[in-house]
Amino acid sequence: MKKIALLCTLFMIVFAVTLSGCIDENDADSASSEKIVVAVSIAPQAEFVEKVAGDNVEVLLMVPQGADPHSYEPTPSQFVDLSNAKMYAMVGSGLTFEDVMMDKIEDLNPDMLVVDCSQGITLVEMAEHEHDHEDEAGHEDEHEDEVGHEEEHDHEDEAGHEGEHDHEDEADHEEEHDHEGLDPHIWTSPDNVEVMVENIYQGLVEIDPANQATYLGNKDAYLAELQALDENIRDTLSGKEGSSFMVYHPAWGYFANHYDLVQVPVEIEGKEPSVRDMQAVIDEANEKGIKVIFVQSGFSTVSASAVASEIGGEVVEVDPLAKDYIDNLSKVAEAFEKGLA
Repeated sequence: MKKIALLCTLFMIVFAVTLSGCIDENDADSASSEKIVVAVSIAPQAEFVEKVAGDNVEVLLMVPQGADPHSYEPTPSQFVDLSNAKMYAMVGSGLTFEDVMMDKIEDLNPDMLVVDCSQGITLVEMAEHEHDHEDEAGHEDEHEDEVGHEEEHDHEDEAGHEGEHDHEDEADHEEEHDHEGLDPHIWTSPDNVEVMVENIYQGLVEIDPANQATYLGNKDAYLAELQALDENIRDTLSGKEGSSFMVYHPAWGYFANHYDLVQVPVEIEGKEPSVRDMQAVIDEANEKGIKVIFVQSGFSTVSASAVASEIGGEVVEVDPLAKDYIDNLSKVAEAFEKGLA
């Protein structure tokens, strides 16, 4: 009888634990289903939304960490999830992913509020090489080659592709080039992020006015963190104003402008540099005493490594797309401080 009683007791305990787990799981599923879905393009914005919204939203990240926002295409499951979103917080500054995908995204979910987080931010031109203008002035042979190539291309169009290039391509990419020549990486500077956070806050209040007080308190707390980050970076870079740093992909223009630094890119208009351009980059690095080439994870490091080898320097990774924005930008500032010349 004692054994039977003991077995019954153990059975009741297991049953209670199992039942409790089922109830907790159902409660969690119910709570999750009640959350507002807010979509964002890149990981830093996921943090911005989460910091303002707290536990009231579920953030849908469209470009996963480690993926390239210049070329990433969403999966079918992402589109399914996106159909439930009440708000899309887009960067809005000409990010390639958004230029290519936003029309499709809006057509998929026409009732979704689209917030342009770049509203109120002045966009700047992408960084150029100091030798670019010299090349334009002094290398007529290159221009002749380009003209010859254009003429060859024109003959091909006349032979069989006239309509295809002139009409389809221009129509397909008209939207994509609205921000052509402008730097889309607005989030790399804390002062811009303050504006982006304000825009996110306004959007959240519009779709969920009942939680405005929560969103306001969270927003103010995060703005204070961003201001502290700004002061910390200024302390880190104190005395380095006017100094230069070299990057492969020019993603740090707004950071450089905000902290009075000079960004020197290796990449030219999104392409690997030519032999002549490589030599110009090496000459510029030697002239300025640059010994570090900063690269972004996921981008080719071949050219950066070649330049580093020629100048007796090194290649260092920095990530403009990390989600833990405040901690990451502090580390980036420390890395830049060591690589400034």
